[in-house]
Amino acid sequence: MTEGHSTVDAVEEDCVLVGVISADITEAIEIEYLNELEFLAETAGAFSKKRFMQRLPHPHPKTYVGKGKLEEIKQYINATNIELVVFDDELSPSQLRNIERELECKVIDRPILILDIFASRARSFHAKTQVELAQLQYMLPRLTRMWTHLERQKGGIGLRGPGESQIETDRRIIQMRISLMKERLQDIDKQMAVQRGNRGQLVRVALVGYTNVGKSTLMNLLAKSEVFAENKLFATLDTTVRKVVVENMPMLLTDTVGFIRKLPQQLMESFKSTLDEVREADLLVHVLDISHPNFEEQFQVVNETLNEIDKTEKPCIIVFNKIDAYHPDPIEGDEDHDGSESLADLKKTWMAKMGKTQCVFISAQDKENIEELKSVLYEEVKTIFKIRYPYNNFLY
Repeated sequence: MTEGHSTVDAVEEDCVLVGVISADITEAIEIEYLNELEFLAETAGAFSKKRFMQRLPHPHPKTYVGKGKLEEIKQYINATNIELVVFDDELSPSQLRNIERELECKVIDRPILILDIFASRARSFHAKTQVELAQLQYMLPRLTRMWTHLERQKGGIGLRGPGESQIETDRRIIQMRISLMKERLQDIDKQMAVQRGNRGQLVRVALVGYTNVGKSTLMNLLAKSEVFAENKLFATLDTTVRKVVVENMPMLLTDTVGFIRKLPQQLMESFKSTLDEVREADLLVHVLDISHPNFEEQFQVVNETLNEIDKTEKPCIIVFNKIDAYHPDPIEGDEDHDGSESLADLKKTWMAKMGKTQCVFISAQDKENIEELKSVLYEEVKTIFKIRYPYNNFLY
């Protein structure tokens, strides 16, 4: 592992995962959600020993799952000495309190797990401030579960009066800290806006996509840089900008934070300045992991998040990465098919027609078909440059 990029895996523990198959979620989708939750837990240093799923019209308002299922989970964790239970959705403060009281162990939900990973990955002052703000905003309505002693602080001679409960003191401290973090982020936003303004006439290209699809590996390949890349979720938290020259066309390439399903709202708000890089980009390069069984849904999640960030239509290149790891389902009756697809075969599939603009199939790891990507990138950037500077044709 690269020095200075330790993950949360300093403490490793066993856990169980809990999910609900509700009216609008099929069992197959919930299994996929739990697969992702398991990967998140592993990134945070927790290893899943068992999964519990229950079919309900909607999650139980008091305990998320039904009473019988909660009892089943309790019996299992008592028998196996597991002290961590991870739920796939965001739990309300009352649900969290009720479940902890019943299970008598540590209970966390998906948002706090993502926040924990973000906290371990944050390197720059900017990223650390963003994560701390998100954690404080998440913690504020959930303070009661952190204090079992809510009695009044002791008075005494000269200190008599109604006093202030411990929870009120903590709430006030957290609110003051939130205000401080927001002020710091405003200052950083101003600095970053100045930096973006100083970048001059260069066309800005942003790499976007789901987490762990290979954006940083592609960035390293195109920019010949050494951005931290690893096969774990959220390896990138700090936005990296590099000047890249393709043929004779200079451009600014930005590596951004990956998106994920059920991203906590606090994080979306905290990472506003990071997402400004996407908002101010002239061209988006949407990277997809073609080897992932649910890449279409990931594509949809990223598109929905991008629409929330910026409503304006932007030119976009779709890049299908990891073609070296792609093995499509075998066709029935085709015994000669070895389970792999050639580049020419991939270009004939429905995937090549997914976007309104061009689709490119590459393997950033094996450096396969990178020249085609550079060629497509060059043409798109040249088109933007021509529109912006119609009389400045010295570059092409």
